[in-house]
Amino acid sequence: MNRSGLRRATRREWGRLYWTVRNALAAQKWRAIPITLVAVCLTASFQVVQNQSWGYQPVQNIGSVRADDPLWLALLRTPLSLFVPALDLPVWGALAQVLLVFGIAEICIGWWRTLAIGYLATLAGTLYARVGIALGPDGFLGLPASDAQVVDTGPSAAVVGLAVFVSWRYRAYVTGALVIVLMIVEVLVKNNLAGKEHLAAIAAVLVLCGISAARRARQRQRRSSAAVVSESGAPPMRS
Repeated sequence: MNRSGLRRATRREWGRLYWTVRNALAAQKWRAIPITLVAVCLTASFQVVQNQSWGYQPVQNIGSVRADDPLWLALLRTPLSLFVPALDLPVWGALAQVLLVFGIAEICIGWWRTLAIGYLATLAGTLYARVGIALGPDGFLGLPASDAQVVDTGPSAAVVGLAVFVSWRYRAYVTGALVIVLMIVEVLVKNNLAGKEHLAAIAAVLVLCGISAARRARQRQRRSSAAVVSESGAPPMRS
């Protein structure tokens, strides 16, 4: 592919997304992503607190989810679990992911959809862990019983789910497919709970994309039918 072809492909993949984000930041600057900034501050605060001798257990009690927790407790903790970074990973990575992906999502699909889809993705991973442990370690979807003690993924499942949804919504299909492929490779290379929770998050978001696409198709069909009826002057058919 020559340089001009590469530019056209880049514009086709990211042009709409880029200009949406650029225009919002140029007009409003940081005011365009207030929920994202709150999420970044919350994630950083949890990281600081959980690394204190007095703070580890309180953070675990309010925001860490394990498969062996009672379901009601896991559901109660899940919203805050989006912002509790993993102790064994560098926090700057989690903060960068939240700032970039949550920020783009907040601008492109709005703050409430960003939170709702992030929660859906995280909840899908949380519920999958219980199913995987029930299936046992022998199947591809199964998990060993020891994973019941492992803390869920934190912000990463929400980040992956939002990346896939925004890529689909803005027709950046190659980017969305690349995210999915990378998560599959993650599971093949390092078959652990976090990787499979990421796949569960992607599966839930893809179902949401399918439902949204079907709903939009029905709306277009109704508008098209209404336009045909209006042009013909015939009265609308009653069911």
